[in-house]
Amino acid sequence: MDAAMAEFNGQVDGLLGASAKREKLIIDTDPGIGEFRCFSFFHWDCLFLWGGRPRIADFVHGSDGLGNISLPSPSAKKSEKSASEFLTEKVSEYPGEVSILALGPLTNLALAIKRDSSFASKVRRIVVLGGAFFALGNVNPAAEANIYGDPEAADVVFTSGANIVVVGINVTTQVKLTDDDLLELRQSKGKYALLLSDMCKFYRDWHVKSDDVYGVFLHDPVSFVALVRPDLFTYKKGVVRVETQGICMGHTLMDQGLKKWNGSNPWTGYSPLSVAWTVDVDGVLNYIRKLLMKA
Repeated sequence: MDAAMAEFNGQVDGLLGASAKREKLIIDTDPGIGEFRCFSFFHWDCLFLWGGRPRIADFVHGSDGLGNISLPSPSAKKSEKSASEFLTEKVSEYPGEVSILALGPLTNLALAIKRDSSFASKVRRIVVLGGAFFALGNVNPAAEANIYGDPEAADVVFTSGANIVVVGINVTTQVKLTDDDLLELRQSKGKYALLLSDMCKFYRDWHVKSDDVYGVFLHDPVSFVALVRPDLFTYKKGVVRVETQGICMGHTLMDQGLKKWNGSNPWTGYSPLSVAWTVDVDGVLNYIRKLLMKA
């Protein structure tokens, strides 16, 4: 896994207007095509911390995690700090200022929470791509890949009391680039348009085989939009727990507070999260297309 931190001007190169407030952002991610599409939104350099050998879903993202396009190895020097050390250090250095966009399994965040008991109260907000709420997973019928990758860590994060927004695949699978959209991207003057188009070919072919979708879902970019344009989503509040064993390992289940339970249960006493519930599909898609095609 890796983490990236930089300051971003919430407007993302002017798309939100000049009055948007400048924020500090850490991206905690795993390797994949969706993550690179998300990084291509930014026009500044990121600092990466690599923690061990990454696990790659090669049947989805290719053997290199980027659609088998054989990019050169990174030239940046590896930091000796672990990702959890980096997270706790920066959140402590800037209490109440740092947002975290988590695009992979939540191992690093769980370790940061265990390392520093005040981490959850000092981080400004955490936006998580993960889970499938009242919907099928994408690893099996019960679980989504990021949560399934480390369900114990996800449960630690979700019960930490931090200010958390969760964007599940029940929302992200509503937003996709079709084959026509991918062709338009390739023909655009976007800074990374050709590179992204090459990456997406492998990813697109997997979508056809797996979901009979002629295009690609935009899981990671949609989660980024939830960070910078939360107005394009609606949310439900509730306590979320994660199943950590058995046939439903990795399953995310939210108590929406619709029933008064007769006694306590494993959801009792924990702080509610904001779970993305509906999405302005056209608004999010148009926002992403503008960023991807920006010269």
